[in-house]
Amino acid sequence: MNFLAHLWLTERAGLPLAGAVLGDVLRGRLDGRLPPQLERSIALHRRIDVVTDAHPLVVQARAVFGNGQRRYAGIVLDVLHDHAMALAWPAMPEALDAFALRAARAVADPGAWQLAVNRPAPDAQRFAALLRSYREETGIDESLARISARLSKPQLLLDAAAGWRTRMPTVRAEHPILMADLEAAALTFVVGAAQGGEV
Repeated sequence: MNFLAHLWLTERAGLPLAGAVLGDVLRGRLDGRLPPQLERSIALHRRIDVVTDAHPLVVQARAVFGNGQRRYAGIVLDVLHDHAMALAWPAMPEALDAFALRAARAVADPGAWQLAVNRPAPDAQRFAALLRSYREETGIDESLARISARLSKPQLLLDAAAGWRTRMPTVRAEHPILMADLEAAALTFVVGAAQGGEV
């Protein structure tokens, strides 16, 4: 899952939203040096990634990508599921614009970023604009281009993403099923953590 889905799932789990993004940034073992709720939030991000990668719908969707593209298929699918979520957002009780700004302000907590990775937090307004951009096809194109630019071989991701629009009917049809399963996994994780389970 990409930012929008991670933020929604983290909020459903009642955990700090900064962890939904820091889970992509902070590497290594969580060792208790961060506030417990922030560590749980980062751990939830990691758990959601594991559950997503193993989900039968995602495994099946990755298999449709050509040889040499499957390595990047998960990244492409994560972004496409955020697009599907943004397109379906009118069914949510809170408007996407309002959620994006509220979530971005929570993510931009400077204390959490300083503690976790010792670097500045993202700018809230720019991050909110990024979340809103997932509604638009151009926003998806730009997101995939930004991600590819961080890779050593960017063209491989761009090749995997080519023709992503043709994948959207399947992604949109499967998105509610996947999100329901991920929400259940998130809530189960929170209950386990509250009972002293492994974070």
